[in-house]
Amino acid sequence: MYDYIIIGAGSAGCVLANRLSEDPKNKVLVLEAGPKDSNMWIHVPVGYARTLVDPKVNWLFPTEPDPGTHDRVHVWPRGKVLGGSSSINGLLYIRGQASDYDGWRQLGNEGWGWDDVLPYFIRSEGNQVHKGALHGTDGPLTITNPTEPNPVSDAMIEAGVEAGIPRKADVNEGEQEGIGYYQLTIENGLRVSAAKAYLKPALGRPNLHVVTEALVHKILFEDKRAVGVLYAQGDEVLEARAGKEVILSGGSVNSPQLLELSGVGKADHLKANGIEVISDLPGVGENLQDHYVISMQHKITQNITVNDQAQGLNFLKEVAKYVFMRKGLLSLSAAHVQAFVKTRPELSSPDVQFHILPATMNVEKFKTQQIMELDSFAGLTTAPCQLRPESRGSIHIKSATPTEYPAIRPNYLSDPLDQETAIAGLRFGRKIVEQPAMAQYLGAEIMPGEELQSDDELLDFAREAGSTIYHPVGTCKMGSDPMAVVDSQCRVKGVEGLRVIDASIMPKLISGNTNAPTIMIAEKIADVLLGKPALKAIATAAE
Repeated sequence: MYDYIIIGAGSAGCVLANRLSEDPKNKVLVLEAGPKDSNMWIHVPVGYARTLVDPKVNWLFPTEPDPGTHDRVHVWPRGKVLGGSSSINGLLYIRGQASDYDGWRQLGNEGWGWDDVLPYFIRSEGNQVHKGALHGTDGPLTITNPTEPNPVSDAMIEAGVEAGIPRKADVNEGEQEGIGYYQLTIENGLRVSAAKAYLKPALGRPNLHVVTEALVHKILFEDKRAVGVLYAQGDEVLEARAGKEVILSGGSVNSPQLLELSGVGKADHLKANGIEVISDLPGVGENLQDHYVISMQHKITQNITVNDQAQGLNFLKEVAKYVFMRKGLLSLSAAHVQAFVKTRPELSSPDVQFHILPATMNVEKFKTQQIMELDSFAGLTTAPCQLRPESRGSIHIKSATPTEYPAIRPNYLSDPLDQETAIAGLRFGRKIVEQPAMAQYLGAEIMPGEELQSDDELLDFAREAGSTIYHPVGTCKMGSDPMAVVDSQCRVKGVEGLRVIDASIMPKLISGNTNAPTIMIAEKIADVLLGKPALKAIATAAE
């Protein structure tokens, strides 16, 4: 018997485990389907290139063939390890735009505007770069800048300014438009996952029990109240009981899957799979949104890129630099430079984000197998993604078998606006690299290729070459409309004693990477669970 059972030790689950167990009266159980985070490549930043394809720490969910992207099957990496996706992601720290959260509030989610959530971003932060009223410096999550800027990255920032993008050192203050270096969840050359920041400092508490390699089969109900879980560890099937609440923090794939396996979802779909209906919630698994990224590649005329650092003697030097200084290639994140831009002048805020890295990958291996293998030549990747896509997909179980992956239908580029923005993002990427600041470095365009110029050609390229940038949200959305799954306190509708607390509750995708917002969500609802008053809202100029 526990007070709280947390399903999933990912970005949200680790936060909740820490905050709830701070009170010694709360007995907390955390169940994680994956192993401990002992894999070396989790902690070395550049190791994300390996963990992205490692089934030992990664669910590697295949989607259904996707009509909008030439019926391709996309592979979705999702963390299956302590820390969840924060243990395998690209280490980029982005909050989103103030208007994202004000939009949540306008949808009827009281307490979720920018001024409401900002204090929780601040509480989580141990920002070593930016200080002041809008940042935290002593929170669990360490945030730094890249330790070694690259000349090509520097030139891309200058080129962005020449293309009309404001130079901006900090895009996390609510207003994003600008270009500069990413902020990173790295400390002393090592990844700062949610497990490292939140879970490990709490592991010595006698009231916190963490069980790894424990796959939850279903949530147990008595009448309409969640009272525990059934889970498998090895060959054993075990039961745990919760006196206060069961908290589902499985993420945007696993959370709707487990709700449906437990009898919470669209009644017709549950009955068709032989599952007893506990609560008819048609929104479970719907409202799926994801960032679709399209990589542009150029050759670079000087041997100064990541591709060059990773070869022969240069690589040995980089290994030594990392071992002795915790700098260099092995401390690299998934992108160096961020650019948030408006592709149309009438927009009030940026609609496209660029991930820019002085490196190129073997496209076919990445596209078909998710393998990140560097090309042999010096290169540059400039990758745009639409920040707030209109396309909507779904995630639903295929059977009542807990180990069977659900059907993921992302429906990428199914909305005309998403198609237009994909084309506009590619054209804006070309505009940046063609500026004078890049003249001394820029070689031939590899992708899309200079021969592709028309809108139809660029859209076809986007359909063929793009894929997920690992930000699925929305499948257990928060709101008050008939398709909402949870209320503004993350309580699952139609039942008692059950909350979903993770990225799946986002009603709309935020403008950027989703790890920091997921941690914020857990920080905020932890206060609700503990009966604490919400942190005082901070009025900002961004409002």
